[in-house]
Amino acid sequence: MINFIKAILNKRLRKAYYQSRESLLGHQKRDIVVMQVGQACESLKDSRDQFVDALDKFKSIVNVKDSSLEQRYQQLKRRYDLCKGKAEQVSQKIQVVEEISEALFNEWEAELALYSNRALKARSQQQLKKSRQQYARLLKALQNAETRMHPVLAAFQDQVLFLKHNLNAHAIAALRHEFMEMGVDISRLIEVMEKTISEASQFVAVLVEQKQLPAPVRK
Repeated sequence: MINFIKAILNKRLRKAYYQSRESLLGHQKRDIVVMQVGQACESLKDSRDQFVDALDKFKSIVNVKDSSLEQRYQQLKRRYDLCKGKAEQVSQKIQVVEEISEALFNEWEAELALYSNRALKARSQQQLKKSRQQYARLLKALQNAETRMHPVLAAFQDQVLFLKHNLNAHAIAALRHEFMEMGVDISRLIEVMEKTISEASQFVAVLVEQKQLPAPVRK
């Protein structure tokens, strides 16, 4: 219940913040969306980099023989914590992108009625349709990447806990196969993240292109 209340309050605070940016700084929702997608992309890149680092450590755990089990556990635990933190940041950024994009498209749709020039209105409608389609692909890619992170993190946590509870030579021998499987899972997750980052870049390009259209004149 407390988390739900916090989520509502955070959403209202973000809404007030973006409204103030529009009114005081003259920032358009489209520009804010571009900024938020960029930030979500950066969070995804940071998360990807942490998983890449974790993948390298999984490979070393299987192959390196001279480090102590405690050192190996501590190394994996640090990387798990980093991956988990970055994954949480990605989820937060996706939520913000959804909120601002919804506001952008609602405003855009309402402003179509303000056009007196039919040709410009038709161009803007077409651009709105294109932007929504690109956004739908981006959101699906972001949510897919977010969803793919959860089982990988869960399996990652299992291995860290097992290693913690079984700091002996048999633990490493038992985990060797699981480490290899985790390496495959992380590699696939990284591929999904790369595709999502590409989708984000295409979506931003569409919004930047739309920015070149003349805006309707409010009466």
